[in-house]
Amino acid sequence: MRIPVGRSRRVREGAAAVEFAVVLPLLMFLFGIGVDFARAFYAHLIITNAARSGALYACDNPTKSTDTAGIQAAALRDTSDLSNVTVTSGTYTSGGISYVWVNVQYPFQSLTSFAGVGSTTTINQVATMRIEPTTPAP
Repeated sequence: MRIPVGRSRRVREGAAAVEFAVVLPLLMFLFGIGVDFARAFYAHLIITNAARSGALYACDNPTKSTDTAGIQAAALRDTSDLSNVTVTSGTYTSGGISYVWVNVQYPFQSLTSFAGVGSTTTINQVATMRIEPTTPAP
């Protein structure tokens, strides 16, 4: 028995377009999730660097560790791409050593809500550093 070659091509002329139309929504959803993940990762990196910068400013000496305006300015200097960033800071002593902590929070708005995660979540990062003691003048 002989199978006609030309006839089978005419039957499947629109198959690729139909398959593409079926797969396209899944591809677009995966692309949207990828973009959201990249945005969240970028915001997390910025928030981490901002907390570290604020803590570096504050750990220089005991006077700077209580300068909340200076700590906020140092932390917010790194967050020029983000808005609604909140910076809080404080000090504590453990074992006779003084530490400063800087907490930076950012409300992240996602483009998609997936896997039970809402469209708004807070990215939070805390940096803790030892406050350098003042050295007496010689």
